[in-house]
Amino acid sequence: MDSLALLSFGPNGWGNQLAGGVAVTVALSLATLPVGLVAGFFVALGKQSADPLIKLSAEIYTTIFRGLPELLTLFLVYYGAQFGFSALSKLILGYAVEINPFLAGMVALGLVSSSYASETFLSAFRGIPFGQYEGAYAVGLSRYLTLRLVIVPQLLRLALPGLSNMWLNLMKDTALVSVITLNDLLRITTVAVGATKQPFFFYTVACLIYLLFSMLSSIGIWRIDAWASRGVKPR
Repeated sequence: MDSLALLSFGPNGWGNQLAGGVAVTVALSLATLPVGLVAGFFVALGKQSADPLIKLSAEIYTTIFRGLPELLTLFLVYYGAQFGFSALSKLILGYAVEINPFLAGMVALGLVSSSYASETFLSAFRGIPFGQYEGAYAVGLSRYLTLRLVIVPQLLRLALPGLSNMWLNLMKDTALVSVITLNDLLRITTVAVGATKQPFFFYTVACLIYLLFSMLSSIGIWRIDAWASRGVKPR
């Protein structure tokens, strides 16, 4: 069979399956991103807290999830949480309920990405002069309004380079969920390789798809950066 025919849509090709794998990869990336950003933002706030317990907890959080390999974190969440959730649901409902691999992947990758995002946000916080806070308080803004109206708009611009790297790493890390039977792009590619004995062709196709994701993401990040930097004088 011609190699390109293997990508056709229909019973004789793998186009449908690969498209489904792409959809799962994109959906997992997009679902995990807000989890990582929101959790990372609050962890960064915790690291600046005056409460030593909150600050220590935030430091321990990032140390753990930046130190553990992403694959090990995925296993701990999927199998560890699976055991606990099944036992709890059996106790309450009378039967065991399994955790969806998509949800497990989203939680695990969210924990990892949030630990890196927190460091990016923390650096961005430190890049904002303290006079910005003083000026906002001087005109009567509360701490919440100061954060929302003065600090966060600048924070996004300063943190964007680091967050863009986090997003690209997150997209690549979605390939790890194939080990917990989620039919993402890499798992479908591996199945196709086993069925057709065409490893070079299918893995090359997968590489091109991931590179396409990266190129599209770079264009999107450039547009976001242009929007966030509006009104800022170039150096």
